[in-house]
Amino acid sequence: MKARVSLNLPRSLKKAAEEFAARDGVSVNQFIALALAEKVGAMGAAEFFAERGKDADVEWGIRFLEGRPE
Repeated sequence: MKARVSLNLPRSLKKAAEEFAARDGVSVNQFIALALAEKVGAMGAAEFFAERGKDADVEWGIRFLEGRPE
């Protein structure tokens, strides 16, 4: 199911979105939807890793990345 959203953008941002969309060969609507999906995904990943890492042993993690987990 799709939802319609009315969006007010500064002219300069709309122009930039139109230019990038044209370069990618997609509509402005598709370009904005993809940009929003990327942002939502990034924020979801940041929340996931913040929650996952809240009880982490940071010193062990650094040793592990340096190749000396013991």
